[in-house]
Formats: sequence, structure tokens, C-alpha cells
Amino acid sequence: MNYEPASFETCEGEGGSLLVVALLAPVVGAASGVVGAIFRLSLDRADDLRNGLVAWAHGWKFLGFLALTIACALATGMSAWLVRRYAPQASGSGIPHVEAVLRGELPPARFRLIPVKFLGGLLAIGSGLALGREGPSVQMSASIGHLIGKLFNRDWVDCRVLLAAGAGAGLATAFNAPMAGAIFVLEELVRRFEVRIAIAALGASATAISVSRVLLGDAPDFHVGALAYAGAATRPLYFVLGAVAGLVAIVYNRVLLATIAAAKQLNYRPPELRAALVGAMVGIFAWFAPDLVGGGDSITQQALAGVGTLAAISVVFVFRFGLASVSYAAGTPGGLFAPMLVLGAQIGLVFGILCRMAFPDLDIQPVGFAVVGMAAFFTGSVRAPLTGIVLVTEMTANVTMLLPMLGACFVAMLVPTLLGNPPIYDSLRESAGQPEGKLSPAATVGAIAAAGPEPR
Repeated sequence: MNYEPASFETCEGEGGSLLVVALLAPVVGAASGVVGAIFRLSLDRADDLRNGLVAWAHGWKFLGFLALTIACALATGMSAWLVRRYAPQASGSGIPHVEAVLRGELPPARFRLIPVKFLGGLLAIGSGLALGREGPSVQMSASIGHLIGKLFNRDWVDCRVLLAAGAGAGLATAFNAPMAGAIFVLEELVRRFEVRIAIAALGASATAISVSRVLLGDAPDFHVGALAYAGAATRPLYFVLGAVAGLVAIVYNRVLLATIAAAKQLNYRPPELRAALVGAMVGIFAWFAPDLVGGGDSITQQALAGVGTLAAISVVFVFRFGLASVSYAAGTPGGLFAPMLVLGAQIGLVFGILCRMAFPDLDIQPVGFAVVGMAAFFTGSVRAPLTGIVLVTEMTANVTMLLPMLGACFVAMLVPTLLGNPPIYDSLRESAGQPEGKLSPAATVGAIAAAGPEPR
């Protein structure tokens, strides 16, 4: 297949048959569903292994503490080595790289990114770094879409559609949220409605979920008890929550970028040393508080169950806020969505508890604020409100908070935009040195040549 720089432009109705793309999209979805489901199951086993190692280490006192710290350091160092040695594009979330490819700013990664992202993400997240599974799932599935396009000898216009569809299928599988996966493609990855991509994304996400649920089950990721619809007296409070979430999102984005910049300035040689030091730190944290490290789904579930005192939730929030930034700066594979959901749920729960204390006469459900907080904080950081609302609704199987979510996400998106804070993935793409404009044809051909031939 010839890779033509000019075909980076979006061409509705050009480049291959829509029917062929529509037939290949479920194939992409099925492959993405299998890989994503196996990745999730592998992460669950890695969490069990880490918890077992922590329990074993406590029986050996100082020697156990040392063994746990070294094990986490070696795992994260190995993850960073795999990235540097075989697929530099696999570092971090991978979503900014997928966006850059879809916009014609960068050429697609080699297909060896898939095993590097899988194993590297497993080592990093499994060792306890506060990273999300969705970043690896999205980037691996995007590469799967591109690979299937090449296997069927499609041109770049069709491969681009399949790559985008695969990315949506990856997000859908990561969170068991098929609609959010399709919306994510249009709202965040391409940021416009393209009919061909919309059709392919729907087909790939639907098939991915159908396949992954065979392995993972049908239950939503989080359980939320019955919630009443928000009354007229409490609805204004959700707008305030949106403002709070938007302000905290600004701080989060800036701290994350500052942490990444500081880590780069330390200029570790080799860079695996930086990751190993972060892993050692996380190993120490795991010794004292094993429930507070890792992706954080259990912490989110506790917030959605209303568990914890105001002081305890606040302390955990500050800890996870810092751990998420430091973990991402390690340069290993891992996403931002899951850590954001942790922080958003805690912001909402704390806000709901404070509102219940301040307005005892109102029927305030702190857990409802926790649900809304997840979508609001995500929106404030990523600036993708529809994805956030649908994602949280699908993950919690709760629709009673849709109206409060709309109001909160409206303000959560408005505040950072007015204050000039860019979306986090735009900032990450720029901080990685990726250009804002499109590559020239000569530059693109040169980049492809430098990357070498890709396997069929």
C-alpha cells in the first residue's frame, strides 16, 4: 500500500468503497475487543500478583520491603526500556499520537507498538503506577485498525478511517462503554463529524463490546445505588460543582505538564532510571497503602458508594493527584482517563458532603455529586463533554444524573476555556515536540522512510 501525504486530508466519499470499510470495521472491532479484554484481564491478574507480593513482603519485614521496592522499580524500568528500544510512540497515553496521525501531523507507528504497549502497560500499571488502561487500549486498537487496512490493501484514506474506528473500539473495550467509544472518535480524535468515520466507529465499537463481554461479562464497571432525580432546589449546586471541577482541572493540567517538564530537565541517562525511581517510590507507597496505588477503580467505586469521611477522602485525593502526575512523567505506557475518574468522583463526593452540611434542609445525595463530578472533571481537563457524559453514564448504568451532568459539564468546560487553559491532550502533543501543523509531503515521506518498512 502506498502512503500518500496528500491523502491526510479528509475526503468524504473518496478513497475506496464505503461498503468495504463498513465490512472491515467489525473485523477491527472484534480484534480490538479480544486484545482489549485480554489486556484488562491481564491487568486484573497483575493487581492480584502485586497485592500478593505486598502481603508476602510484610511477612519478611525489611527484606520484604526491599524486595517489593526493587520489584516495582524493575517492572517500571523494563517498561520504559521496551518503549525506548522498540516503540517510542508507546510512551504515555498514546492518544495524542493517535490524534496527530489522524490529523496528518505524524506518520503511523510501526505495528510492533502493539506488543510493546501491551507488555509495557502491563508492567507499569501492574507495578502500581496511577495510570489508566484506556490509553494502551486506544493506541493498540488504532494500530490494529491500521494493520487490518494494510492487510486488505486499502489506501490511506480507508486506513485512516479504520485506525480511528479501532481507537474508538479500544476505548469502548477499556470501559465497557460502546457509545462513548464512538463519540470519543468524533469529538476528541477528529473533532468533526465525518460520515465514513462515524459509520466505522459505530460498527467497530459495537463489535468490540460484543466480543469483549464474552470474556469480561455484561456488568457495568461501577455499581451505583438508586439515585433520585435532582430537585429544582439542588440543581444550581451542580453548576457550582462544574466551576469547582473546571478550576481543579486547570490545576491538574498544569501540574501534570510541570511534572513532565521537571522530569525531562533531570535528564536521566538512561531514561529507564527515571521510571525505575518512580516505580521504587510506588513500591514504597504500596507497602504502606496498597489500596491507593494502581489504576484506581476500587477508589472510584468507594467514592460512588459514599464510603469515607471528609478528611480521609481529601487526603486520598491529594495523594492520588500527585501520584497520577508523577506516574505519567515516568514515560511508561498508561492513560489518563481512569485516574481522572478517581479524582472527579472524589471532588464530587467532597462537594456533595459539604453541600449536605451547609444545606441540611435540602435532599442532597453526595453520591449523585460523585457521579456528576466524574464527568465534570473529565470535561474540564480533556474538553470533551459528550464523551465524558456518555462514558460516565455507561460505566455507572445511571441516567438520573444526566441533567445535572449537562449543567456541570457546561460550566466545567466554560471556566478553563475562558481562562485560556488548553485541553490536556493538545498540551501533551505540543510538549512532546509534535508540530501543530501538518507535515509537508517531503517531510512525511522522509519520516516514513526513516521508520523503515512495516510488515504486511
